[in-house]
Amino acid sequence: MKVIMIAQYIGDISNTKINNGRFVYLANRISQKHDLEIISTNYYHQKKSYFSKTDDKAPYKITLLNEPGYKKNISIKRLISHKVLAKNILKYLKSIEKPDLVYLAIPSLSVGNVVTQYCSKNNIKLILDVQDLWPEAFKMVFNIPVISNLIFYPMEKQSKYIYSNCDYLISVSNTYLKIIESKTHKKKMNYYAYLGTEKSTFDKYSSNIKLDPDKLHIVYIGTLGASYDLGLVFESMNSLDLEMKNKMDFIIIGDGPERQLFEKKASGLPVHFFGLLNYEEMVGILKQCDIAVNPIRKGSAGSIINKVGDYAMAGLPVINTQECIEYRNLVNEYEFGINCDNVFEFTSALEMLINDDSKRKKYGDNSRRCGIDKFDRNNTYGKIVDIIDSLL
Repeated sequence: MKVIMIAQYIGDISNTKINNGRFVYLANRISQKHDLEIISTNYYHQKKSYFSKTDDKAPYKITLLNEPGYKKNISIKRLISHKVLAKNILKYLKSIEKPDLVYLAIPSLSVGNVVTQYCSKNNIKLILDVQDLWPEAFKMVFNIPVISNLIFYPMEKQSKYIYSNCDYLISVSNTYLKIIESKTHKKKMNYYAYLGTEKSTFDKYSSNIKLDPDKLHIVYIGTLGASYDLGLVFESMNSLDLEMKNKMDFIIIGDGPERQLFEKKASGLPVHFFGLLNYEEMVGILKQCDIAVNPIRKGSAGSIINKVGDYAMAGLPVINTQECIEYRNLVNEYEFGINCDNVFEFTSALEMLINDDSKRKKYGDNSRRCGIDKFDRNNTYGKIVDIIDSLL
């Protein structure tokens, strides 16, 4: 059977063997049973650059279509870029043999809208995989009562149409599924699978970069953007006494628009910015660390985000400020960390985990158990493949 996967934010597609993303992993599984083609963009969102090639050794066809691109994530240019890509995807779909099923990643809504219309018109099965909620994510940045609702009304209307006209809805969290159900006022066939990683592969990874074995290493991985409150971590570190500061290093792996600001705020502190690393290198460093932080700003629309699965699989205790109830419940249920609401609670948690070796080990062991139970793709992604098979 012919399956098309449309995924705009698929990551580096030039070498699928080192791409740890959800969609490449699923593509490898789906292509074992079905004739699969991936359609994506030639614009690399994370690096704000263009792909020069695709992986011609992948066991499926990869088609990259033109998108103008943009420099800022929250911008008119990004929305225009998405509209151009949507037109190009629709034009391409009309030029090829109709598939039996489309597996569509959301966002973007522009692409989602035209693909949903195409599938409805041609009686093609459609599965959505919702990675982020739009316009909610935009409203978090541009949140003005009444005005925001008016500005983002077209996106709200698009999202409701897309969610209401699929055959199966998959998401990265139960939180997102519940929000989508409240939008559509009807319960569809649905399933959620956390982003996660593959345990057997994760455990093999190592890094040539070796951290100082005499220090305790606090770690953050991910985007350096407005949603992430690294300033809170720096404020907490500044309040520690000199002896405790000398015990630790704060490792930051990732890049983003706020990097220069964060580097300025971290001046004088034992903070090391490693930049954007490939997944294997990142995991190799992560496994050398002792404590992970998940400092998300209040009001964030995010739920179970990528980094927390890696923290869990690495067996790291977590200091968390994210408000998402689903993640806070995981922290409490597995007892692998501490949920905090302000800098004072964060500092108290940090001091406790630095000083208490036994508590740090207990939380770390529990974190690893959560990683295996909830974030190992071998356990959670098989159901997605079964859903695809059931619709074909």
